[in-house]
Amino acid sequence: MIDLAGHPVPVLKGGLYDRFRSNPPLSVIAAERPDIDLSWFKTIQKQKKEAGFTTYSPNFYYSNSSITAIYTADMKRLKELIPAAVRDLVKPISIMPGRGLIAITAYRYHYCDNDAYNELSISIITGKPDKPNRGIFSLLGELKEKNLWGYVVKLPLDSELGRVRGVLGYNLPKWVIPIDYLDNKDHLTFHFYDETGNPDFTITGNKLDVSATKVAIVRTNFINQNTKGELTHGYSDTRALQKAGSKRKSNFKLQLGNGPLSTFIKSLNLGKMIRYEYQPEFQLALYTPELVKDKRK
Repeated sequence: MIDLAGHPVPVLKGGLYDRFRSNPPLSVIAAERPDIDLSWFKTIQKQKKEAGFTTYSPNFYYSNSSITAIYTADMKRLKELIPAAVRDLVKPISIMPGRGLIAITAYRYHYCDNDAYNELSISIITGKPDKPNRGIFSLLGELKEKNLWGYVVKLPLDSELGRVRGVLGYNLPKWVIPIDYLDNKDHLTFHFYDETGNPDFTITGNKLDVSATKVAIVRTNFINQNTKGELTHGYSDTRALQKAGSKRKSNFKLQLGNGPLSTFIKSLNLGKMIRYEYQPEFQLALYTPELVKDKRK
């Protein structure tokens, strides 16, 4: 047990966070995991930050896997989910009249500064701050620039360390639930439960051919509010080492139940699956958010 900003938090004894508090030397990573390519991380300089606790930014995620499905969703509902102050800066992208886009992503962080854990992200895809919403053209522009924007609505995980750091340091909507991650021969499966341990819903993504992967770095930005109601901007850079995508809905299965997350997803009135993304191996650098400077003042 450690104390993190007044919160008692269990951590893996002898794990990376227990020993180094978000700042492990890359030489240690190389010794413990000689199979990991650390060349990208060597180009990034960490900085000491105070975020309710002392940390180092960016947080490094050395080896990870994820599956993502992007669906159309009810635009009215999406707008309701974004606080007015945030919506003044970023607005949901309209894919067609009355329909926006929602991304459902399951992550397995195999080896990172915070030790291993699983996480679910439900995010609204938005345009850039203070830019005209030109629908699909805004999205295509973001994809071309490899600079994406979104609003994180739900971010449950199975790590109390990740929860406390995420809520205090990143202003993210995190809470702890049990999550099972299964790596099967042909697919990845994540089982999500409610806070009492009852089954909620399951997602399964097929493994795709990643032999054509072109290693690239994509930035994902998020704007939200801190405890004082101030707007903050955070972002992560993702380096995909193995990645493939598909538009075939048979590659992704969403099995909803009657739990709170299932009920929430049903309220989005999901439509067509636009895209499925399979990332069996990627690296990530997560930066501590900064206050948004209001250029209108």
